[in-house]
Amino acid sequence: MNDYEVIFDVANKLKELEGLDKAVEAPDFWNDSESAQKILKKRSSYQKPVEIWNKLSKANEDILVMIELCQEENDESLFEEIEGSLKEHEEEVASAEFKAMLSGESDSNNAILAINSGAGGTESQDWAMMLMRMYSRWGDRNDFKVEVLDMQYGEEAGIKSATILFTGEYAFGYLKAEIGVHRLVRISPFDANKRRHTSFASVFVYPEVDDDVDVDISESDLKIDVYRASGPGGQGVNTTDSAVRITHKPTGIVVQCQNERSQHKNRASCMKVLKARVYELEKEKQMEDMKDLEKDKKKIEWGSQIRSYVMHPYRMVKDLRTQVETGNVDAVMDGDLGKFIEAFLLHDASASK
Repeated sequence: MNDYEVIFDVANKLKELEGLDKAVEAPDFWNDSESAQKILKKRSSYQKPVEIWNKLSKANEDILVMIELCQEENDESLFEEIEGSLKEHEEEVASAEFKAMLSGESDSNNAILAINSGAGGTESQDWAMMLMRMYSRWGDRNDFKVEVLDMQYGEEAGIKSATILFTGEYAFGYLKAEIGVHRLVRISPFDANKRRHTSFASVFVYPEVDDDVDVDISESDLKIDVYRASGPGGQGVNTTDSAVRITHKPTGIVVQCQNERSQHKNRASCMKVLKARVYELEKEKQMEDMKDLEKDKKKIEWGSQIRSYVMHPYRMVKDLRTQVETGNVDAVMDGDLGKFIEAFLLHDASASK
């Protein structure tokens, strides 16, 4: 068995695929369309790593053939071509190994990211807005569709909270690395005396729940409020009661959406977020070795942060879990989060072994 087979657990996936292929070929396969769709989705999830393995193995064989040909004919003109192929192959293997770490049940799902400002009023609300821009830029850089589902503006500047949907393959797998409290140290633009301030904001990420996943949410368990959406400084952005707030009474989860001018669309977005949060909560309750998801959230204050962004008296972004750091703060705030996310996933994978 070669290295690629180990990375992608090919033997087990091929065995699973064999059974799924037999199920698809059965004459009564489409009798239960809901069950058939689930099987096809599962089959697709097993096919992807096998296809990557086949591609890497083929590239590896081609390079070996080129090396043998070069040795047999002593043809130095092939050196440059072999060198280029090896470099490209190494990059493809590194990318494949990274994606192989995203093997959690929900890692391939879309992601719902929630940002909440900490104590500190305008300072923290401005920081929350900066984080929102940072993640939106990260999404754009990595070809994810970014959609703001809800945004609650601060009284003077910034935002109190925001809910953003990232649509694309492995969005949750990547963004789960960002869960926690983020700390900013800078000279405040809101302080006439130009003093240094520390601000906090929390980030939490939920996987969007697939339509075929059954989440029991009874209409009688919901309290639904509609109100008029507002913009910065309390200015109205809508002349109708289109904003929606839904409270799930059994869990106390509250979600709200006001980004759309249609009450129907805002309600649909609210239900999408609520379904994700209830599903994640139920998953956590089933895991005996973990605390309840909502009770496990850290307080948004000093000492609970996962990453520090320092803009004064020096410039540095440092992840306190992996110790990865960079002095290029501007690049990070413009969405360059790759090194932090990759380091966390590698750290998380090592810790789980």
